[in-house]
Formats: sequence, structure tokens, C-alpha cells
Amino acid sequence: MKVAILGANGFIGSRTVEMLHLNGWAEVRPIVRTISNLARLSRFDLDCRIADALNQSALAEAFKGCDIVIHAVAGDRNTILGSLAPTYLAAQDAGVTRLVYLSTASVHGQAPSPGTDENSPLSNQQPIDYNNTKVQAEQQLLKLRDTGSVELVMLRPGIVFGARSYWTASFAADLLAGKAYLVNEGKGICNSIYIDNLVYAIYLASKAQGADRQAFLVGDKEQITWSDFYRPIAAALGFELSQIPSVTYTEIPPSLKDRIEIVLASKPSLAFLSLFPNKWRLAARAALEALFQTPPPSPWTFPTPQKPTLPQPVATLEMALLQQCQYKLPDAKARKILGYEPIISFEEACRRSIGWLAFAGYPTIDAYKLPSNKL
Repeated sequence: MKVAILGANGFIGSRTVEMLHLNGWAEVRPIVRTISNLARLSRFDLDCRIADALNQSALAEAFKGCDIVIHAVAGDRNTILGSLAPTYLAAQDAGVTRLVYLSTASVHGQAPSPGTDENSPLSNQQPIDYNNTKVQAEQQLLKLRDTGSVELVMLRPGIVFGARSYWTASFAADLLAGKAYLVNEGKGICNSIYIDNLVYAIYLASKAQGADRQAFLVGDKEQITWSDFYRPIAAALGFELSQIPSVTYTEIPPSLKDRIEIVLASKPSLAFLSLFPNKWRLAARAALEALFQTPPPSPWTFPTPQKPTLPQPVATLEMALLQQCQYKLPDAKARKILGYEPIISFEEACRRSIGWLAFAGYPTIDAYKLPSNKL
């Protein structure tokens, strides 16, 4: 089986290249946008190709001779959506049999309702733009499949962690910088999946029968909380979870000035204001700024001494939703159709992740040991 991996220099893509190649699961062809992106993969003797994920003809040439294409391209909304048709059509032109697309469990939201599974309806009107983009990506791919010949399998992993992962490195960095926090003491469920477990699911998805046009939720075997997820990293860096502040997400309502700014920036307001001379508009803007400007202190009063306060971490909407999740997403469908079974335990995944932190130069303590009663 010859597999082309698009986005082979990214976190998921590069580990997929490594595991497929080192385990002898497939003949791998990494595809990246620029030659500099091959630096990490250059230690392997592989048939690497250069092609932009938005360029259908370049992709078709890169895919020639491959049986499977794995789409692991990350990026902004334009990149995510803009790469779909070129990838699918190029795969079709090159005679590829199947496309495996890396979607996300976040298509169900950061805190999915109990009972959610692959058959649950998806919404592209969620408060997190990334979720909406991925929902639209799945919908576009299914439309392409309706008129195309390349089989389509979509994977929906949750929090993908491990060496080089954002979730591993950013929490360690935030801890050291004093910016780390938990929401509701980290009691919410973390739908984690260790990177090697995800790559194994990708491998299975590339060859399983009866998987065409299907989406699969995949995760780790263990049900863990966010405190379980963060505790090993904190301990490895010499911290206790009790040292990490627990915060709540509070959406700050816009001020009166902000609301006025929003109204003035609207299309109807701009059209109306364009009827007036520019100097009048500038004068109105200056008056607005003066109205909300903080007045200078009176020369007849002395400022009240204030104790210095340390800035408190502020939870983002995404993290607040994630850490308030009360439901572990099921992977029963992946187990049944793909034959998926996590190959790395959460405990071992934590040990490997911390080993990478030490390798990457984070100040881990030598005596770190994962408490078995914390899983």
C-alpha cells in the first residue's frame, strides 16, 4: 500500500509518516508545500514531493502511483476549505482509491451533549469558528464524494497530545510563565487521544472495508478529567495542581463606547455618514474620543495607595467549554468497523510526552513518577 501524506510536516502528519514507515505499514510519500518543510523528515529515505495543497495539478502529479491520500493539512479557514476540492479531484485524477480526512471531534462542539455520536446532527452556527469550518469541510467532501470515485473516510479525534503537541507544550509553557489555569478545578471530561493512537486509527481507516462515506470518533481508552490530563505535566515540572488557579469564563459585555463603535462601523451607518463632509465626520470622531477619555486627576487630591495585584488568568471561551465537558465521546463505531483499539495507554502516553518535554529543554524533575491512582 502506497500512501501520500499531505501536510506531512505538521504535528499529526509528521508522526503519521514516522509510524507508517518505521512499522512497515505502508510505503510513504510525504507531501509538503516548500522544501524547507522536509527538514524533520529528511532523516528517512523517502520519496518526498513538493506541492501546494491548493494546486490541483501539482497535487495530481504528487499523488501518482499512490493508493491512499491522507489529508492532514492544518491552517486557517481559507486553507482548510480551499484545499478540499483540489485534493479530492487531484486524487481522482491520479487514480487514488481512498482519501482519509483528519476532521475533529469539535464538529460536535467543545462540550457535546450526553448521547452524542457520529449520527448526531452537526451545526455550522457554533460560537467557535474552527468548529464551523470543519463542519463545512466534511459537508463539502461528502458532496465531492457524491460525484467522484475516490472513497472518503473522515476521522474525528479529540484533544490530540504527545511530543510536539500544542496541548502538551502550551500547558508546560503556561505553567512556567504563571499563566496556567483550570476551569472548575479541572473536573470536566477531557476527550483525549494520544498521537500514536490517532495514527493507528489513520492506518486502519486507510484499509478498512465498509468505511466509505463514514465519520469516526476516535479517542483514548481511559475516561479522564482535565485535572488528570494536566497533573502529570505539572508534576514533571515540580508543580501541584493546587497551585494552579481555577477560573470561570465570564463574557465581558461591550462598553457603551464599544457599542457605539460597532454601530458606526456598520454598513448602514457608513453609508449615512458618507453624506456629510469629511471634516464633520472627523469632528464627530474627536468628540466621541473626548467623551470617553479618562479625566486627569485633580491637583487638589492625592491618589489612594493601591496594593499591587498579580494578573489573574482569563479563560477563553474555547477552553471554558472544553473543560466543562461532561461526556466522553464514544468510539464504538471505530472499534466495530475499523477494528480500532488504542495501542498506547494514557499512563504510557504521559510518560512519553514528558520525556519529550525533557528532550525539548523544559525543566522536568528527574524523580517524576506518574501516580497510578490518579487515572
